Amino acid sequence: MIKIVAVLCSLSSPANCRDQTVTTSDFADVSMQSCLVGAPQLAEWMKQHPADRLAGWRCEIGKREGRGI
Repeated sequence: MIKIVAVLCSLSSPANCRDQTVTTSDFADVSMQSCLVGAPQLAEWMKQHPADRLAGWRCEIGKREGRGI
């Protein structure tokens, strides 16, 4: 499984940034290539985080929680 980790910065405090794993069904089967080019679903996901600015993202290979994969 490919995980997308977004780097989000607060609009009210731009120096306040954090990493957040993107968790939504839109990313259930994202490929590494799709992740690397920006995963079009990321724009939709950001609509749910209007107080944050997307400063960047990275792709990680990881296990699905609870599935033992």
